[in-house]
Amino acid sequence: MMSYKVLAAVLALSVSCASWAQRARSPVERLDRINQTVSRAQQRADQAQQRVARIPDQVGRVEQAQSRLGRIPERANQAAARGLAIAAAASNGRSAKSLARAAEPKSLARAAEPKSLARAAEQRGRALVRAHPEQLEYTRAGPAVRGQGIAIDPDARSLDAIRAAGFRVIADEVIDGLEIRSVTLQVPSGMSVESAMARLSKVAPVVEIAANHIHLQSAGPSGGAVLHGAALASSAVTGAPTIGIIDGGVARHQSIKGPIEQRGFAAGAPAPNGHATAIASLISRFGSAGTGSRQMSMLVADVYGQDPAGGNAAAVARALGWMVMRKVPVIAVALAGPPNALLARAVARARERGSFLVAPVGNAGPAAPPAYPASYPSVIAVTAVDSRNRVLIEAGRSPSIAFTAPGAELRAADPSGGWSPVRGTSFAVPLVATRLVAARNARGEPMSLLRREATDLGSSGFDKIYGWGLLCARCR
Repeated sequence: MMSYKVLAAVLALSVSCASWAQRARSPVERLDRINQTVSRAQQRADQAQQRVARIPDQVGRVEQAQSRLGRIPERANQAAARGLAIAAAASNGRSAKSLARAAEPKSLARAAEPKSLARAAEQRGRALVRAHPEQLEYTRAGPAVRGQGIAIDPDARSLDAIRAAGFRVIADEVIDGLEIRSVTLQVPSGMSVESAMARLSKVAPVVEIAANHIHLQSAGPSGGAVLHGAALASSAVTGAPTIGIIDGGVARHQSIKGPIEQRGFAAGAPAPNGHATAIASLISRFGSAGTGSRQMSMLVADVYGQDPAGGNAAAVARALGWMVMRKVPVIAVALAGPPNALLARAVARARERGSFLVAPVGNAGPAAPPAYPASYPSVIAVTAVDSRNRVLIEAGRSPSIAFTAPGAELRAADPSGGWSPVRGTSFAVPLVATRLVAARNARGEPMSLLRREATDLGSSGFDKIYGWGLLCARCR
């Protein structure tokens, strides 16, 4: 009997000891868990310290990225210089090796020099003449229609003297809307245009004489070429149009809203043109503030078409006459060329009859001669700046620059139906033109309103580089 009691006591003691052992292990396990938690916390702290240690490197990378972003406009200028250098080399028919050298850094630096830019523009004109020798010839002022001269408002006696000197009248017209008589003359065989101008000045000294000079577009989508296969934007404009464009024809594009009426003033016109389509898309995109609606009605005069002699002074003058007849209040003349007596008379007459003309200073650089029609007193001359409000390296100079607008970091309609970057003073013209439309719709004198709206750049007040300042700063 005692043995059972002893056995029971031993068992009870064993259970009690096991319970005590379990209770003793619990604090130890808890301590282990605490140690593990502390260890994990320490690891996280170490990782945090490592991340903190990497912050200076990350800041450095951010600063490097910001620096790279800051250099983007410089690279854009370099790219523009590269394009000008290569275009100049290509226009001279140089070899592939020469084209490669034109893209080297030293060549780019030389291409950005004012004299090099002016030479590149001259070479572009010479290349055009070489491509179409039967239709064009090169004069000291630039390309002109071969074998033609123009007598402006000639009297009967002078015209008889001109005929007697061997010149033949091939067209005699009064430009509708401007009431300017333009008589186109065939130059005697074997005589250059420049020699003919000198001869006519002696034969008819009281008559204004002009060569039929060519005015060029700046490069744009497709380089301003005809867009074969593209559909022409076409619809009727009722009443007075909001704005006019003298350029090539405008292709149909999803971004271009509102009615567009087009008329041709050259062989094969109107024909869809990359440069003109880009200009129209910028007007459509940024012009809503000027009309209070999403649509602007446009009248488009295609002075290029598929004609090698497109952009000639007579065609531009006829286009201006059509615009004046249709009472277009603001006309974007998106081209540039040499001074021309017929065009000078036409733009002055258009302004007298109520139309504002806006034109680019050109892309031949500051060393080139002033571009026309922008440099005529009756025209609003426009230059262009990049995203840092620096005047474009290729922008020309004019004795009468009025305003500045963005001309780089812009996207405009391209032939594919999408958008492409554009650069040049031509693309600043539609931005100023749309602001002028808005000013005409407001109360007050339009030019005074624009001067108050402009952001001053360069020297305080008006200056010869930026004019009265920057318009449409947000139009990028």
